[in-house]
Amino acid sequence: MNAKPEQHPDVPSPEHLTIRSSSGIELATRVWSGTETPIVLAHGGGQTHHSWGSTATTLAARGHRVLTYDLRGHGDSTWAEDGDYSNPAYGSDAVSIAEWLSEPVIWIGASLGGMSGLLATHQAPGAFAALVLVDITHRPALDGVRRILEFMQADIEHGFASLDDAADAVAAYQPHRKRPPDTKGLEKNLRLGEDGRWRWHWDPAFLRTRPSGGMAKDYWTEMDAATEALQTPTLLVRGQLSDLVTDAEVAAFRKAVPHANYVDVVDATHMIAGDKNDVFTSVILDFVAGLD
Repeated sequence: MNAKPEQHPDVPSPEHLTIRSSSGIELATRVWSGTETPIVLAHGGGQTHHSWGSTATTLAARGHRVLTYDLRGHGDSTWAEDGDYSNPAYGSDAVSIAEWLSEPVIWIGASLGGMSGLLATHQAPGAFAALVLVDITHRPALDGVRRILEFMQADIEHGFASLDDAADAVAAYQPHRKRPPDTKGLEKNLRLGEDGRWRWHWDPAFLRTRPSGGMAKDYWTEMDAATEALQTPTLLVRGQLSDLVTDAEVAAFRKAVPHANYVDVVDATHMIAGDKNDVFTSVILDFVAGLD
């Protein structure tokens, strides 16, 4: 990894736009202008577009048209009135985002955002120039999935009495990270309710309508089909400490997609962009440069 991410205070702020998906969901997006290949950054379940650190601005500084967005039911995007938070629905939203950009995009997706991109490459392969899966494969480790779901479900109804309580919960879930003394950043992912309690900024139905965390039989069928058909240039980035993508999941994915590149990020967990943002951004810059 030779490319190094830098700070770019001179990069203009993104334009805030709303893109309507084919199903009518309004997706809140942030778009940096640029003339190079468009790049989409899609966050994981329970997160928002804020999860990428400086990666978006670094890519924008390299001339790319960069788009980040809140997945359906997350952040400032609308909630699905019909409760459809299925994998195909997220894939369809990804196709809508890619088609809005009007040229093949490089899709960088973490966890649920990666699954969305993988399914979208199957639904509309011509809309994608490359795919980066950030600590996710077509068959993630079930123990890791359960651990994430347990964390997300723990305070889904009652919320937190304060941002400090939320920070304590995150610290317990991510003991490898030092708990930040300033909890202000959590306001990006939580909202204060009329009852004075803080809750994660996503639709609780997102979990309730995903049986066993999306591990139903049709999940396997859809993800396997998309993986078997994958021809797009692909990179798998795994956090070395991840319990969602262990060595077994890496081996299975590389067998299914032999043309895929693979990078293991040392001392990173499932939340790679948050754990090791500089290293992660360097990996992305190198991969993108190699597509030319």
